Amino acid sequence: MNPITFEESRSEPATTTNIIIRDAVEADLRAIIDIYNATVPTRMVTAELEPTTVEARLPWFREHSPDEYPFWVAQSEGRVIGWLDFKKFIPRCAYRGTAEISVYVHEKFRRHGVGQRLLGEALARAPSLGITALVGLILGHNEPSLKLFQRLGFERWGFLPAVAQLDGVKRDLVVVGLHCPTPSSHPKAFRVRFP
Repeated sequence: MNPITFEESRSEPATTTNIIIRDAVEADLRAIIDIYNATVPTRMVTAELEPTTVEARLPWFREHSPDEYPFWVAQSEGRVIGWLDFKKFIPRCAYRGTAEISVYVHEKFRRHGVGQRLLGEALARAPSLGITALVGLILGHNEPSLKLFQRLGFERWGFLPAVAQLDGVKRDLVVVGLHCPTPSSHPKAFRVRFP
């Protein structure tokens, strides 16, 4: 995948300019896991209750394919500050065009457009990957993530009440989804320039 440099937005701090989105490599896995593990104690982003390790996540990482179910990182000034991965929604053939996506952003770079840029790139590239629908699974009390997906056109496709138990508290799961536009009908939500 060719890196894309997003034009600087005047409303964003200098720390999030010149973000490059690229395919993740195994050398990024430590940063990816650090970003993920930082969300575990918050009980807002993941249903995992304990931090994970690079070794435990290596098989998961290797399941991704740049041409089918890619794994991307957002990088700024040589540092991985966020990531997005695609995975099979359901392994049966009829669901081949639907992918589940997950987005995680380093805590110091949240609310600066990093997640939006990753999701925007996913929407723009989904048709070329043969993906016709994207699905996200978000804990019901994770308002920032729900709002992020909603801003990009995702709708609530499902609601599973009290299916997660986090420290004795029952939590809902919201399924959000979006049918991917064809490349010619995708709104130009992001101005990009190719280096």
